[in-house]
Amino acid sequence: MRYFLYCRKSSEAEDRQVLSIESQQQAMERSFGGNPDIEVIETFEESRSAKNPGRPIFRQMLSRIEAGEAEGIITWAPDRLARNSIDGGQIVYLLDCGVLHDLKFATYTFENNSQGKFMLSIMFGQSKYYSDALSENIKRGNQTKIDKGWRPSRAPLGYRNCPVTRTIIPDPDHFPLVRQIFELFLTGSYTPRAIALMARDEWGFRSPRTKRRGGKPLVLATIYKMLGNPFYAGRFVWNGQIYPGQQQPLVTLDEFEKVQRLLGRAGKTCAKKHSFAFTGLIRCGTCAMMITAETKTNKYGSSYTYYHCTKRGMGAKCPERPIADKALEQQFADFLASLSIAPKTAQWACDQVAKGADDEETQAAKQRSCAAAIDEVSAQQRELTSLRLRRLMSDSEFVLEKERLEEERQTLQKSLAAVDTVDRLELLREVISFSNHAVDWFWRADDAAKSLIVKRAGSNFSLTGKILSVEAVKPLFADPHFGKIPQRCRFVDEVRTFSETPPTPAERLLKDISDRLKDGDIGVMLAELRTLRDRFENEETPHLAVAAKSVGRG
Repeated sequence: MRYFLYCRKSSEAEDRQVLSIESQQQAMERSFGGNPDIEVIETFEESRSAKNPGRPIFRQMLSRIEAGEAEGIITWAPDRLARNSIDGGQIVYLLDCGVLHDLKFATYTFENNSQGKFMLSIMFGQSKYYSDALSENIKRGNQTKIDKGWRPSRAPLGYRNCPVTRTIIPDPDHFPLVRQIFELFLTGSYTPRAIALMARDEWGFRSPRTKRRGGKPLVLATIYKMLGNPFYAGRFVWNGQIYPGQQQPLVTLDEFEKVQRLLGRAGKTCAKKHSFAFTGLIRCGTCAMMITAETKTNKYGSSYTYYHCTKRGMGAKCPERPIADKALEQQFADFLASLSIAPKTAQWACDQVAKGADDEETQAAKQRSCAAAIDEVSAQQRELTSLRLRRLMSDSEFVLEKERLEEERQTLQKSLAAVDTVDRLELLREVISFSNHAVDWFWRADDAAKSLIVKRAGSNFSLTGKILSVEAVKPLFADPHFGKIPQRCRFVDEVRTFSETPPTPAERLLKDISDRLKDGDIGVMLAELRTLRDRFENEETPHLAVAAKSVGRG
């Protein structure tokens, strides 16, 4: 029987006594390595807590089991698989459905029967109870520490945690230097950037070195965080609330409030006056920092908005020049215009996809037939292994028959994955509709809607020399003759002879849809396009609602 080997280690307190991933793997190899009935297909390693669902590698492993690549899982203990009710219930459900045939543990014996699944459910419940009880104990301990006036976490720079008294005391090496930072800023003559450069170059200030971190110079963000931390004034913040602390203050409350006034943080937080459509999307092509936006008013009273690189910290600034918001909007609009599909091309592509389309009943029948055939082949594979174990056939006969059944199973799985023509046609129509309406939506939308449109249409946004570079999201593709925005290739064609004809735009579109189907996320793409359509249909702006109603008509 084919198995996946799963190893998991969490960095949280719940797993401090658990073996490392390497130790888990060695223990399972010692327990099951010499068993001829066990064929380990692949090993999955994950460093993530199982307290909450959503582990990507665990989800990938279960998906591949559902696809028939393996029938069992080997892991160190039941709590490696699940410590929450959703993941535990999913494992038991796969056992009930027969998709998962066996589980093997180095520390626990499991049998795939009603009693074994019942005991496994109890083990999963015990693992969840352990996590919940541990969380409650940690919260109770933290609250007790807070009531005594001590912050239950790692001490900030300038202090250190005392392992004997379980309190926070001044760090003799860094406490005076942090005090000097506050004193320099209180004079009003030094900016945070100047202080950071002085601490790095003149004082040789380095963060305390530990086993995993430290020993690095201060960055500008650390200086700002330090100046705004009330811990240095004898208080501390926990879960959004301020508590009085028992630590030795580095500055007085009056000095700390003056620092906040110099930073512009005193009083109530000002409401955000400006919203920008493309912040958080674009990276600088020179230094890979994010692109931000800023609004300025000149001496004549005229306001203008421009986008620029965020590299304004310590050291040399980014040489990239800012770009006006109107010029950037025009480049985004040019990119969206390059996604449009000519009517003849769109009709040809729809006809090509529709040629192989069957009605829903025929499609469902094909799916049931392929699934039944796959189950029959899997049963034959299990029976073949049983015959070999009873020595009713030779090694050569076993190998030949096994290869034949495996080839047949893979062929059937490909056939089952190919029975989705109706969905491909629906996706094609959604793509054509979005491509041909994106520019109109963009010019009529507000900032939030503009950001949503470009997120659905492109990715890997970068800005170099005031020129925007965008990669179209599959299955969308940009016209290769699109001028200002370079088109990035998303697949490599085979080496062609001079006699071969280059693919037409419709053929490229169909190839992109096929690639999307191979990735198994056609449903995600359809959901994204429908979400965008619903968003515009619900907009209060009338022209957006009118334009959105045409989505899905093809």
